Amino acid sequence: MSDTRAEVRGNVGFLVWRLSIRWRAAVDHALAPLGLTQAQYAVLAPLYGMTRSGARPSQRELADLTGLDAVYTSKLVRALEREGFVTRSTHQADPRAVELSLTEQGTATLREARKKVYELRDQLTRSVGGNNGARTRELAETLQQLLDDVEAGS
Repeated sequence: MSDTRAEVRGNVGFLVWRLSIRWRAAVDHALAPLGLTQAQYAVLAPLYGMTRSGARPSQRELADLTGLDAVYTSKLVRALEREGFVTRSTHQADPRAVELSLTEQGTATLREARKKVYELRDQLTRSVGGNNGARTRELAETLQQLLDDVEAGS
């Protein structure tokens, strides 16, 4: 192996970037038949979790939970609303805030999407033990620590 190739293979940032691109493409492909992208799923899945108890989170709360930029979250939510997955309404206590809820179509689609993503994640992590493997948990902990470190530095 050439020195340059060895440097690339040992460059954690480059590897994380490449993996994230390929991972996103795989999720996009799996979710396309449901009319979703990976980015939309990244907003829809946490919204589902937040609303299961009857909560109606604000768009800002969803952005904060996902770690996505508020403007990007707004664009994703508008697209989900156009497709009939989400409804937006004015928050009763703060007319500047937008409350979110899933439609019946959004809930049904999200349930199917979760199954597809779970199966895909198990397939993509098979080499480190799949969804429930010890090495997968260690990898998730390491990635979370790296993410925490990056966020603490910004």
